[in-house]
Amino acid sequence: MRFGSFVAKYRIRHSEISYNLLTPKPDPTGEKSLRPEKINVTPAKAFALLVPYCSVRFKEQLRAVVPLAVYLALFQIFVLQYPIQAATLLLIGLLAVVIGLAIFMEGLNSGLMPFGNVIGANLPNKASMPVVLVIIGMLGVGVTFAEPAIGALQAFGSSVDVTRAPYLYEVLNNWTMPLVLIVGAGVGMAAILGTLRFVRGWSLKPLIYSSLGPVVVLTIFFWTKPELRSVLGLAWDCGAVTTGPVTVPLVLALGIGIANSAGKGNSTLSGFGIVTLASLFPILAVLLLTLFVSMQISPEEIIANATAAAAATTTATSIWDQTPLVEIVLGVRAILPLVLFLGAVLYFVIKIKVPNRMVTFYGLTLSVIGMCVFNLGLTYGLGAIGTQTGGALPGAFMELAIVKSSPIFPEIIGIMIVILFAFILGFGATLAEPALNALGLTVQKLTNGAFKKSMLMYSVATGVALGIALGISKLVLHLDLATILLPLYGIGIVLTIFSTEEFVNVAWDSAGVTTGPVTVPLVLAMGLGLGNAVSAVEGFGILSMASICPIIAVLSMGIYIRTRGTKKSSNSDRKMEEAEIV
Repeated sequence: MRFGSFVAKYRIRHSEISYNLLTPKPDPTGEKSLRPEKINVTPAKAFALLVPYCSVRFKEQLRAVVPLAVYLALFQIFVLQYPIQAATLLLIGLLAVVIGLAIFMEGLNSGLMPFGNVIGANLPNKASMPVVLVIIGMLGVGVTFAEPAIGALQAFGSSVDVTRAPYLYEVLNNWTMPLVLIVGAGVGMAAILGTLRFVRGWSLKPLIYSSLGPVVVLTIFFWTKPELRSVLGLAWDCGAVTTGPVTVPLVLALGIGIANSAGKGNSTLSGFGIVTLASLFPILAVLLLTLFVSMQISPEEIIANATAAAAATTTATSIWDQTPLVEIVLGVRAILPLVLFLGAVLYFVIKIKVPNRMVTFYGLTLSVIGMCVFNLGLTYGLGAIGTQTGGALPGAFMELAIVKSSPIFPEIIGIMIVILFAFILGFGATLAEPALNALGLTVQKLTNGAFKKSMLMYSVATGVALGIALGISKLVLHLDLATILLPLYGIGIVLTIFSTEEFVNVAWDSAGVTTGPVTVPLVLAMGLGLGNAVSAVEGFGILSMASICPIIAVLSMGIYIRTRGTKKSSNSDRKMEEAEIV
């Protein structure tokens, strides 16, 4: 076919409009003659413009929230035979989650992310590397406060039995602010180390080994101390809580920007590694904080103080400590310090103005509003349905006061049904995560199609499903977290040794993309509700299982793909040799 014929057949049809029609016509009667007239936008036109803009942003959150909520509700009603409590309020709460997340993510993309991109691109040229690393470390603390899931972690302190888990109670209730700060410090250290890795071109494997070593040693030490053992679930879950929609994009934008300025941004592995380290360092930080607390106060003193506080005359709480104002205050407190810090770096260190100020301020405003609305939804929606379903789950295999016909099934069958429920929940929630789809496309590109997007998504989803099922089994069967978690991480390390650098980067970062702002609060609330119902010491640990299992799944799939490719290559070489002989 001639090229001219091809162009003629497949040319793009378009409409044209003269520029003269868009400019105001000169009018010699006045000074303002060349100013364009104001566009008259009627309510109908405004609605027509806003609907496509808003629908795209809400649909993504609806796909993440609605299927999970419907699944939990149907299972609770038809399998557990337990009606939904406060259904109207719960529905409003779930709607607030969808609206809040949609607004927050839009604000993140148009407000907070430009800050990160500008600072990452310009900071290395304006400051020395030590100053850059200090700023990145401080940013880690700020983004931790801004994570939507961190509020869920703080909200569950009151549900802990002080007599059975004194140090867990103490850390969650009386050391709340130091807990968030130390977790943020862990994220900051991870960001510093990840940035140095970008710039210096370090391999991720040694960093994983050196970071995981102290964590495992402290975990074994805590496991041998009955009074400290209950904190292990909280510590390991913090690794999943911190790798959310705020931390990952902002820290990555900063790290990749610095790597680009240093001439190291063209690597196919740029961007990988920070998420892994940001999930390991907070675990170590929480364990060290608890160790420090155990040196300051004894379990007996904690129990005595809690008993005295409960017996004391309660004073009237401030209006700012009551819902819904408390959720609004927490939302503003989460975003505003981060914005002020980024603004200070931009104006005083880099000394440049915010690009597209109106758009950026619009995004920052949306971030604050979205966080406030999401906090309300977390209280009345996600947290409520998670606690309800988790509290009713044991009715499947044991007698439960709130479930009239319990036990609904024989014990073994009931336990199997609960575990299957957890598996399906984890599988569906993971596939609904938008970040997983993006990671799948990246991996498919890096491996030239050998590791397809669908293979990665189903590997990660299966891993998360197995992890949540194991976490539920741990609560139902009253198993020790360390006895399950440490062998799994041992398997992960062995697979890491035999895997290539590319698959190691992808696998260890895949755990971070599965713990989104919807999954984390829901799983936490369900775990704590189930833990209270079966009289477990604590309900933490499910998220930690959901983090290591996808790592194992992706590493195993990577080794399988590489082995299969090697066999195909050897077979083709053998066939070519045989053909040459013939």
